[in-house]
Amino acid sequence: MLARAHVFVSGKVQGVWFRGTTKDEADKLGLTGWVRNLPDGRVEAIFEGEKEKIEKAIQFCGKGPRGARVTAVEVSWESYTGEFKDFKTRYF
Repeated sequence: MLARAHVFVSGKVQGVWFRGTTKDEADKLGLTGWVRNLPDGRVEAIFEGEKEKIEKAIQFCGKGPRGARVTAVEVSWESYTGEFKDFKTRYF
């Protein structure tokens, strides 16, 4: 089943290579979408692909890379759009 998740991750998630490792995880899982830092200190991501693989990416976001301290992960499930060809790191 194809799905889409819009994710916001809070805590110490900037300056710890969160975006890069999230991209690596998404690529490994075959997901498309993007990840970016937000001005308020959170990380935002959109994942598209198989729902079970998205759930694995969300689990990763709950831990993050070494040095991260995740305090919250907010997930909104949305309709799959197929608009992405790959997974990218976005900048402001």
